[in-house]
Amino acid sequence: MSAFVDALLGQPFLQRALVAGVLASLGCGLIGPWVLIRRMSHLAGGIAHAVLGGMGIAFFLGASPLLGAALAALVVALLIGLIHLYWETQEDVLTGALWSIGMAVGLLFIHGTPGAGADLMSYLFGNILLVSGKDLLFMLLIDLLVLGVVGLLHRHFLAISLDEDFARSRGVPVALVYLILLTLVALTVVLLIRVAGLILVMALITLPAAASSLFARSIAALTLGATVIAITCTTAGLALSYAPDWPAGPTIILVCALVYGLALIATTLQRRVIPSGS
Repeated sequence: MSAFVDALLGQPFLQRALVAGVLASLGCGLIGPWVLIRRMSHLAGGIAHAVLGGMGIAFFLGASPLLGAALAALVVALLIGLIHLYWETQEDVLTGALWSIGMAVGLLFIHGTPGAGADLMSYLFGNILLVSGKDLLFMLLIDLLVLGVVGLLHRHFLAISLDEDFARSRGVPVALVYLILLTLVALTVVLLIRVAGLILVMALITLPAAASSLFARSIAALTLGATVIAITCTTAGLALSYAPDWPAGPTIILVCALVYGLALIATTLQRRVIPSGS
């Protein structure tokens, strides 16, 4: 750990990685609870994998892969949202098809782009150590956008999460709010690509929120807890991976899984020692 601290003081790439972890954690804290409450993990996972298509096209055109990922994420989020709203009986099949089509398109374009394959692993599994100043600015802008929209619409998000029919009777535009929420999930997926990669991104969105939900008794507490846990896990994972030169993204995910496991054990023991209602 001391080697990591010493390197952090003198290595700009580690400083950028640490900042990236904090920015990613803010997105996890803001969106993870809603993914958990709405049980949207499958839909969000479809978005995460389908954005490879946009990244592949961006590679082929010589554009920014993250920009391609963002555009693809928004398109896929809206398609998946519309499928959920209007073709729910076929939701699993159609979402899985978008998932597979997106990855297939991405792999074909990457295969046809000389040199693009070398960058593929960093986007599939993340490489927080390669985050640039432009990446940090991009992540900050996404965080600010997500924060602003969640701040404005959090009551609507809560309403459609608790009872859609009641929310509709109170004049809440349920379909529009749901699509906005799914769009924010898509942007958060893009936010986390550099940290955890497309393959592992859903774990980083859901595990801190799941750990926080074991103790939190309100949306505000759930959001704060998920953010703190995510910051702790990304920082600890980055520090643990430095000395042995492990991949930072998978290490961060394993730390998240460990924290969730410990939280689950702690709450289980607490219920046994202090039975509910006593």
